[in-house]
Amino acid sequence: MEPIKLDPRYTTSLIPGKCIKCLAEKELDNCLFKLLGDDKGDDDELKQRFETLVAFLRSPRAKKLLDESERYLSDGKKVTVRIQLDEGKPEYELKVE
Repeated sequence: MEPIKLDPRYTTSLIPGKCIKCLAEKELDNCLFKLLGDDKGDDDELKQRFETLVAFLRSPRAKKLLDESERYLSDGKKVTVRIQLDEGKPEYELKVE
């Protein structure tokens, strides 16, 4: 499975932002719609992606990553969260530029 990349943005008066949780939930919804769609219910990679997102959203680490990313975004930095499976376990990485 390819890593899931979430690029949160900070909300300003001109640009609405998206937090990590909102982006993950949107990606989860996209996966669910695809799984429920025609001939997609048998897609193992899509199921794995869905399960990885569910695990991330339930993880205590998600709240910590949300707080960290918001702090960096408020400082004007670009943030990317990468979610992937490593030996069947979800791994999370916060990249700050």
